[in-house]
Amino acid sequence: MQPGVEILIAELGYAGFESFVENEDGVTAYIQKEDWQDNILENIQILNSGEFKITFNFSEIEQTNWNEAWEKNFNPIVVDNVCAVRAPFHDKFDTKYDIIIEPKMSFGTGHHETTHMMIQHILKNDLNGKSVLDMGCGTGVLAILAELKGARPIDAVDYDNWCYLNSLENVTRNNCAHITVIEGDANVLKDKKYDVIIANINRNILLQDMASYISCLNENGMLFLSGFYNDDISLIQTECEKHLLKFEEKLERNNWVSLKFLN
Repeated sequence: MQPGVEILIAELGYAGFESFVENEDGVTAYIQKEDWQDNILENIQILNSGEFKITFNFSEIEQTNWNEAWEKNFNPIVVDNVCAVRAPFHDKFDTKYDIIIEPKMSFGTGHHETTHMMIQHILKNDLNGKSVLDMGCGTGVLAILAELKGARPIDAVDYDNWCYLNSLENVTRNNCAHITVIEGDANVLKDKKYDVIIANINRNILLQDMASYISCLNENGMLFLSGFYNDDISLIQTECEKHLLKFEEKLERNNWVSLKFLN
């Protein structure tokens, strides 16, 4: 790893960048087009400190047909020998849970560390008869697994139209009858209540919307969070404890983490 990369990632995260890929030259950082401003890097202290020599360039990325790319490169996955996530063109697995997902332009095939860990949380906990919110649902894979685990009713929410449409398709594809897919952000949660909340997004959105999530969480409810790194745990935990949540469990996978809290 290049010197200063961890500091740079932390400062970019505060500025609104959502995801990062480390490489031999440093890091590639991604931000939503609507959040980009020409002066967004002016307040990145490490760029102006003189301590490190840092160069950068930026470009706009076209929407990618992830479905086409996925069919070329995707291999099915099996989590803990219990849950398989596969495409329609793969053979069925002899696992307790078998989920068919076509991601199109959505996030959440199970390959990413955060989705993998969230699947593990769902597998380890009793969801039978519990109401569930899958916030930032992507492909809907976590909501689908929650229904297979006996949860009902389930709300799957995503602000991205591609994710909303893709989740609708995947919910139908897996014959789910208890999932309502909603297009929107934390503003759609008003007056709703859940026994379990699953939020696999990114650190900045989690911190921004944590109060909204917790206001929807029933007494003795469970909150599962992911989409951030080990270095972000203190920020996430402090925000949760401010709302009187109790830390219960941590999962870690390649420096990504997932946390469980109890209300």
